[in-house]
Amino acid sequence: MAEPVELPSRIGILPFRNKVLLPGAIIRIRCTSPSSVKLVEQELWQREEKGLIGILPVRDAAETVSVGSLLTQDVGTDLGDRSSKSQTGVSASHKVDGKSQQEPIHWHTRGVAARALHLSRGVEKPSGRVTYTVVLEGLCRFSVMELNTKGTYSTARISPLDMTKAEMERVEQDPDFIALSRQFKVTAMELISVLEQKQKTGGRTKVLLETVPLHKLADIFVASFEISFEEQLSMLDSVDVKLRLSKATELVDRHLQSIRVAEKITKKVEGQLSKSQKEYLLRQQMRAIKEELGDNDDEDDDVAGLERKMQAAGMPPNVWKHAQRELRRLKKMQPQQPGYNSSRVYLELLADLPWQTTSEEVELDLKAAKERLDSDHFGLEKVKQRIIEYLAVRKLKPDARGPVLCFVGPPGVGKTSLASSIAAALGRKFVRISLGGVKDEADIRGHRRTYIGSMPGRLIDGVKKVSVCNPVMLLDEIDKTGSDVRGDPASALLEVLDPEQNKSFNDHYLNVPFDLSKVIFVATANRAQPIPPPLLDRMEVIELPGYTAEEKLKIATRHLIPRVLDQHGLNSEFLKVPEAMVKIIIQRYTREAGVRNLERNLAALARAAAVRVAEQEHTMVPLNKDVHQISSPLLESRLSEGEVEMEVIPMGVNNHEVSSAFRVMSPLIVDEDMLEKVLGPPKYDDKETAERVASPGISVGLVWTAFGGEVQFIEATSMVGKGDLQLTGQLGDVIKESAQIALTWVRARATELNLATAEESGNLLKGRDIHIHFPAGAVPKDGPSAGVTLVTALVSLFSRRRVRSDTAMTGEMTLRGLVLPVGGVKDKVLAAHRYGLKRVILPERNSKDLVEVPAAVLGSMEILLAKRMEDVLEHAFEGGCPWRQHSRL
Repeated sequence: MAEPVELPSRIGILPFRNKVLLPGAIIRIRCTSPSSVKLVEQELWQREEKGLIGILPVRDAAETVSVGSLLTQDVGTDLGDRSSKSQTGVSASHKVDGKSQQEPIHWHTRGVAARALHLSRGVEKPSGRVTYTVVLEGLCRFSVMELNTKGTYSTARISPLDMTKAEMERVEQDPDFIALSRQFKVTAMELISVLEQKQKTGGRTKVLLETVPLHKLADIFVASFEISFEEQLSMLDSVDVKLRLSKATELVDRHLQSIRVAEKITKKVEGQLSKSQKEYLLRQQMRAIKEELGDNDDEDDDVAGLERKMQAAGMPPNVWKHAQRELRRLKKMQPQQPGYNSSRVYLELLADLPWQTTSEEVELDLKAAKERLDSDHFGLEKVKQRIIEYLAVRKLKPDARGPVLCFVGPPGVGKTSLASSIAAALGRKFVRISLGGVKDEADIRGHRRTYIGSMPGRLIDGVKKVSVCNPVMLLDEIDKTGSDVRGDPASALLEVLDPEQNKSFNDHYLNVPFDLSKVIFVATANRAQPIPPPLLDRMEVIELPGYTAEEKLKIATRHLIPRVLDQHGLNSEFLKVPEAMVKIIIQRYTREAGVRNLERNLAALARAAAVRVAEQEHTMVPLNKDVHQISSPLLESRLSEGEVEMEVIPMGVNNHEVSSAFRVMSPLIVDEDMLEKVLGPPKYDDKETAERVASPGISVGLVWTAFGGEVQFIEATSMVGKGDLQLTGQLGDVIKESAQIALTWVRARATELNLATAEESGNLLKGRDIHIHFPAGAVPKDGPSAGVTLVTALVSLFSRRRVRSDTAMTGEMTLRGLVLPVGGVKDKVLAAHRYGLKRVILPERNSKDLVEVPAAVLGSMEILLAKRMEDVLEHAFEGGCPWRQHSRL
């Protein structure tokens, strides 16, 4: 404890606003205002250990004065008199630690002298302002006799209030003082014992109780309590030690009683808690405190708001009953419990789902819908007609359960945009669910709520996002779902797409039935083969073929070029792409079923034009003939200084003429040189087929892929060997078997086809091996449709005659030479058309599929039908097959 100190007659004053420092108490403060910084620097920093300052409580004028006497200092009357004395009872303005000088400050007449236990100096950045951090210890009370201003801070003439040693010895003999001391000591020991049980820190306080005089210990105890400012001032004004002990005893006893009440509440709460709920003690304490205060009013909290939201959601009766049970469970839980957040999120999902909210469908106008489809999509007449039929049925019977449309076609042909057009025609909201790469059944049905991180399935989440129960939902890439140990998403979709089952769709997370019967489902796929048959049976497959070159040209001029120019901040005044150049891009730079690569190439041209426009941005702008320059010496002098630049436009000049004045260049017209400069050399050539079929043993086939039809070259060659057949090109088992069948058929008819004499017919492969290769070895290949192409390549090899370079073929063959039908005829014919081939050999039984091929394509090509392998050979070679007359088949 601090030793008795001799106080100076005058001391620097540091004001404490609405706070009191008692003797023996220790407090840490930070001084930032100029007055307090100056005080600490001169009175403490410079004097080091000998420095003392006075801590004087101050009160705002708005505070009600109820205890003690006050001083008010007047420093605003005469700013030049910096040493003017203050007088009691005079109201004035004074700035204390940044307080506005327009507000009067009332100084208490008694304070406490303090010394610095620790003092540190700092500099704030970037202002450079000096600050001090001081740890102060209260020493003794004093009374203010006179308050003055010294520079930027106040000083006071003071007189000590503490008793002398002799006076204190006389008071200690007073029976009243002895009784008060005994009572204070008993109460303090009881408080220390209670605190020691709770906090295990009562040892040092017991030492203080035995060594420090009681009149000083009273201040130390009271300083550690949180009491009001008036009670602090009352304690400060208690100069008489008996009065001080009496007030301190009262405050210690009150603090002790508050601790006992808190313990009682704690015991009551702990008795109500189970062993697993101990960690939520604080929340239960708050409830018990409310019970003690009688404050049991229900607050309008988040749970009440959630309940109102659930009531307005329009849930079915069975779902509402389940939600009420879950809500009652939530109300009994505490926010800290593990299941609280999951239950709340679940109830919020129930409240957010559109149980009865629907989109207000516009009155269907089939003519407007057809016009919209025509404006958004070129061609696809059959597909658009089917959509119009679908919309017509919806118009006549709005609640009809129509089929689930599944658009199947290569990428870039407009499957997704067709689905959005259906939503626009019906006036419904559109939501897209991507199923590509989904292997977990929980993505469709949701996770069970027992799992950590569980969430609803994509279907329920999609319905929640659009906030209506009757959207148009697109199941994109439905053919690319997989299956593993986590389940089969395709099997889960069976319930979704079945009109008899989806009216009570049960999501695992939701755990209550949700009606999906009002949702219009549309699916897209690149291939129908990977879709499981039960799922495919629930959908109506509409195939979208690839576009012809003429259709691509129309799509580019009507849709792609305007969109690309808009995306790059250009218009037709900056870039023009003639139709002839678009045709070159289609024929020589893209060979695809859709138009995505075509759009990418057009975007490359737009970027090149954007660079030119941006580079010309700062060129000099020629003035229009009707735009006159100002001519004046004053303006010319200012222009020469580079400060102002001005042009005057006459009132008669219209906006079009003004804008034409700012055209900095003529439009950029795309030509072949620009194509080669921007897009590089042509990737494809019409002469490719003729060059590759320049020697015997090579034939041209047609195959189907997920990206549409493609042309497949087959190369066969022979070498010295032992009669083996070697196949390369990353082939599947089916196509390898087709090669074996083709070779067997050729060997069996070698004599009849004049490939060998009767004596040599059994030894066609004697002394040589056959190697058949399918180019593009990195691309996997499989399927039976290459059978006729393999036979043609082998016959060409053995006869040493070339196959016609303008002819492509497709078809499966049997061991007896019959040509069987194959799939993907439409895409294959379109692929041959893209490659510039003029003749296509098809199985005779595929003639019915030609109705799907655009008439423009059929008109520019010769379609040859074959029933047997000999018919194929007749059409494949120039001048027909000269060996057919020898055949007995």
